Amino acid sequence: MIPFVDLRAAHAEVAEEVLQGFDRVLQDTAFVQGPDVAAFEKEYAEYSGVPHCIGIGNGTDAIELALRAAGAPAGAEAVLPANTFVATAEAVVRAGLRPVLADCDDDHLLIDPASAEAAVGPDTAAILPVHLYGQQAPMAAVQDLATRRGLTLVEDAAQSQGSEQQNRPAVGLAATSFYPGKNLGAYGEAGAVLTSSPELARAVRLLTNHGSEAKYRHETLGFNSRLDTLQAVVLRAKLKRLARWNELRRAAAERYDKLLSGIEGVRLPRTAPGNLHVWHLYVVRVPSRDKVMTSLHAAGIQAQIHYPTPVHLQPAFQYLGYAPGDFPVAEKAAAEILSLPMHPHLTPSQQEQVAETLEKILNHL
Repeated sequence: MIPFVDLRAAHAEVAEEVLQGFDRVLQDTAFVQGPDVAAFEKEYAEYSGVPHCIGIGNGTDAIELALRAAGAPAGAEAVLPANTFVATAEAVVRAGLRPVLADCDDDHLLIDPASAEAAVGPDTAAILPVHLYGQQAPMAAVQDLATRRGLTLVEDAAQSQGSEQQNRPAVGLAATSFYPGKNLGAYGEAGAVLTSSPELARAVRLLTNHGSEAKYRHETLGFNSRLDTLQAVVLRAKLKRLARWNELRRAAAERYDKLLSGIEGVRLPRTAPGNLHVWHLYVVRVPSRDKVMTSLHAAGIQAQIHYPTPVHLQPAFQYLGYAPGDFPVAEKAAAEILSLPMHPHLTPSQQEQVAETLEKILNHL
């Protein structure tokens, strides 16, 4: 069996440090908003190159609270890509906005700025680019669009921890997830909001804690969505290793490129110019994808699909009024994309087995 991710191997690296941290929290009974939360927020802000990090209960809440803190008016529209996990659109709706979708580009499957601009209308208040699969969306173009049209910009950075982009604008407001399978993953649900603005940082922090900065004094209607102290312990231990783990992911992606480049029918993923990819996912495109994935599973290779159904074709979003064919690039990709096993502890021999098995399957289609 070749696992899609190997959380056991990651835990083995941090187990002693995590157990010591858990013992510290238990001894101090600092279960909510303990010192490790503040320490992690400081460390992750420094790692990300922004002044402010606010720990959140999960990544979906992080997007919603970022939108709320930015003051996006209820009932307005927010543009986001059709090719994303449903949480992006879900958070938009929970923030009181209406999702308006844009297509992705065919080479990188990131939001297409031209399609996004065409989606902007008189009621549009926000835009949410998604840094998908481990590389950043075209932020210069997205920032230009947001500036020209007066849009709130919130980045969905759940899959891009440690990624970089040349000549990109500074982070204004971004949300991330520390779901266990992320490059920086907790041992349960966790997330964060990153911002360069002290005003936005304070607004987000108020929203996470029942609208309160001082006990029993509530300035606004808030939520209960705070980063758990035990999860902060895990994240602090893993953050120390994230740069090396991302390097291992890049090395694994290079090996896949070499192993798969000569296999007919496999379309390799591409890194956009100026991007430093962190390979949260290694996504190829193949014909007869469902048959290929079934055969890989039968051979003990845990491939997955990210994502099989674009947002506009999900039953939960039928009310938006979109139809098949509205976002042809995203729809075509959804029928072809296949995520191969990818994690820092993936071995060359495992990758060779994946490539050999995939080639045999494609040759027998």
